[in-house]
Parts: sequence; C-alpha cells; structure tokens
Amino acid sequence: MEAVSVMGLESLGGLILETILLKLGPRDASAVACVSSRLRVAASEENLWLNFCDSDFGLSSREDPQGNPCPSFKAAYEKWLKSFLIYPLPLVKRAKQCWSSIRSWMAINFPEANDTLRRGATEAEIKKAEEKLGVKFPLLTRILYRFCDGQDTVALDNSQYRRLAPLGIIGGYKFYDHLVNLHLLPLSQIVMETKEFGRMMGFKSKNIVVAISNYRDKLFFLNCGSGQLYVGTKDLLSSGEMMPCVPSTLVMPRPGDADGLPQGALMLWLEEHSRRLNSGIILTRMLGKARTISLYPEAAPQTPPVRRPETINLYPNAPPTYSTAVTNGVKVRASAIFVPELSSIDGEKQYYFSYSIRMSLIPDGCILNGVYYSSCQLSSRHWIIRSKDDIIDEVSGEAVIGLYPHLMPNQNEFVYESCTHLPDAFGSIEGSFTFVPGSLAHPEGPSFKVKVAPFTLEVPEYIF
Repeated sequence: MEAVSVMGLESLGGLILETILLKLGPRDASAVACVSSRLRVAASEENLWLNFCDSDFGLSSREDPQGNPCPSFKAAYEKWLKSFLIYPLPLVKRAKQCWSSIRSWMAINFPEANDTLRRGATEAEIKKAEEKLGVKFPLLTRILYRFCDGQDTVALDNSQYRRLAPLGIIGGYKFYDHLVNLHLLPLSQIVMETKEFGRMMGFKSKNIVVAISNYRDKLFFLNCGSGQLYVGTKDLLSSGEMMPCVPSTLVMPRPGDADGLPQGALMLWLEEHSRRLNSGIILTRMLGKARTISLYPEAAPQTPPVRRPETINLYPNAPPTYSTAVTNGVKVRASAIFVPELSSIDGEKQYYFSYSIRMSLIPDGCILNGVYYSSCQLSSRHWIIRSKDDIIDEVSGEAVIGLYPHLMPNQNEFVYESCTHLPDAFGSIEGSFTFVPGSLAHPEGPSFKVKVAPFTLEVPEYIF
C-alpha cells in the first residue's frame, strides 16, 4: 500500500475507516494493522472482526470451532480460518448454518435427540475413514462432518436401545408392524455399515452408508463419485436397486453458475430437512410408544404445540400430500409419505405409500341438522384410490384398523396409519367415514358421512 494512501487512511474518521477496512476484507485489514499504531487499533476493532466472522463463517459469538471461548472476534476468526483453511469459505459458512439450524430446532423441540449429536470430526478422523473405505468423501460431506460427526446412538444393551432407537434426527413413520426411524451415522459406523453391506453384496463400490433405520431395513447411501444420495428399495439386496434422494440437476453445478461450487446431495438433503423442521411441515409426535420426529406431513401450527412424549414424524403437514376437512363438526386431517424400502421401481413397478389419518371433534361437538351432540362414533370407512387419474381401487368396510373411535370435544386426535401401493409414481386418495351421533351402542341420531379431502400420493423430489 502506497505511503500517500496510508496517510489518507490515518486522517479519516472512525466510521469511514471501518467501512473501508470492511471493504478491504480480513486479509488486507490485517496488513493495514502493521502500518501505524492508529491503523493497528482501527484494524483490531471488535465490531470490524464481528462483521468478518459473520460474513465468512456465520459466526456471532467469540468461540472457536470446538465451541471454546476466544478473547476477541479477531482471535475467533483466526481460529476458524486456520481450522478450515483448505476449504472454500462459502461452503464452510453454509455447512455451519445448516447444522446450526438443525441443532437450534432440536434444542427447543427434541432435546433428547439433540443430545445425541456428536462433536465435529477432525481432518485426521475423516482421512482415516476414507483410507479404511478406499474412497474420497465429497468436499461438502467432509465439511459437514467437520461440524458434526453424526449421532451417538449405538446401543450396548436392550434398555439403551429402547431409549436411543426413537431419537433419529431424520425421523420416521410407523404403520402396522413396520417401524422406521432414521439415524445419521458417525464416521466409525459409516465404515462398519459400509463394509458389512459390501460383504453382503459381494462387491465394493463408491457408495457409503450414511443413514440407517432401527432394524437396517432402510439404508441411505452417498456415492462418493457423483455426490448423489440414494436410498435402497425393496430389491436392494437382490439387485442393488436404489433411488436418488435429491434432484440430480441440483447436485452438480450447472455451466455458468456464479461460484461453480459443487452442491453435494447430503448437504442439500440436510438443508431441506432443516427447512421442513423449521417451517412446521414435520413435527415430533408419538409413533408407537416413543417420541420421535414423524415424517408424516402436518399443517404448520398456528400456536406452539404442547410437548408430549413423541418422535419426529415424517408424515408431512402441508399440501399437496396433506389435506384437511371438517364435516358436521368432525375434523379429519390426512397426509402421506413415500415408502421406498417397500417399493420396486424396475420390472413390475410397485410404489408404496403410507398415510396418516387424524380425526377429532371441534369444541362445539357434533352438529347435525342444527342439533348439537356431545360425541359421535365411527362405524365404517370408504376409500377411493387413484393411480394418476384412474381409479384402481375402491374400499369399503367397518372400522379403521379394527377400531371404532369415539370422538368427544377437547380430546386428543385419534390417529392411525395405514398403507397402499400404486403401479405409478403418482396418485391420490380420498373418501369418507360414516359416523353416528352419540355411540354405536346408543345412537342419538341418524348416521352421517364425514369427508376425507383428497391428498396426493407421489414420489417426492427429496426422499427421506
């Protein structure tokens, strides 16, 4: 920097000087600090380095990458820069923001699962895992694992298993005796599960196992060559069949993209999961006897939900895979999720979907022909199932999963899950329930039909 320029800087006011130093960036600001005592003071201002920390790392507190306190934002910046020097800083910031968003949601809504998230892996630990597997992890996957080395949910006994099994941060679903809850694996488990899968299949590949369900019936694989994330289908073990979980057009940068940086399917997948959590599309609720994240969609709540022993529920909470209708005071909410581990996409195609039905009675009770009743009970169901626009099945019968729910005002929703399959990747379900005012044993009025609004069955762009 020329002497006249330095003298010009020294004569400027503090706010103008800070603005110029911000424009110069952290590297040149550090160089300016060597010129004179006044510039050294200006280039060491906390607010200046707070801006640098926020801009490059999304950092708003004086701490190093391990969460240890630092004496200043400048010291924090230097620690972060040294730790992630080999990576593009925009990707480091993006990975940090992704994990911060997930951890913040978990801390408030599912602290039990938040407690299972591990510290970030070191470069040495990542390199060791790569050497054991004979692969090179995609760039963004390496950065993601620098911030969080998956979940610590390996159980040593049955009691520990019962406690840890529902705590997968990706979530799950349950219908009949099929229970899925997805855990993000730490590097040590990635190595073990990938090697075990390779032995079962009889060959090695660039696919590594990164997420897995309770009983290993649902596995997610990251291809270290293409960067795409896949999920195994029903025919995984017989033919190696998998489905991509992230739109392929997003995984690799397109010609002409401004930064030209790879996206990485695992990053895109976790970012989309974070978006769904934070927007209320998926929530925690009871699945079986445990609290977990439920992947069945929900409608974004207008008021904060009451915390109960639950799980992350993958059934969505927003259209088009979610619907709601109120008939004569009976409210029915419905949503569906694609079930890849039971589906076959080659040969004779079968796409499986699980749907969740939630029914309740409004506070005023059941209203029929202007008469109010304090309760009503379900007697039968009727479903119309479409593949594309064609009706492929119409089902009528008594009860739902063998039960006749008796609804009363201000009670928890009656919830049940079931499943169906289609020959195509797109369809829908609609139908109705027949209720009687009062109870089946003591009906107080004529029976009436309650609408189940149509909800979509589709293979989504992002598969969880």
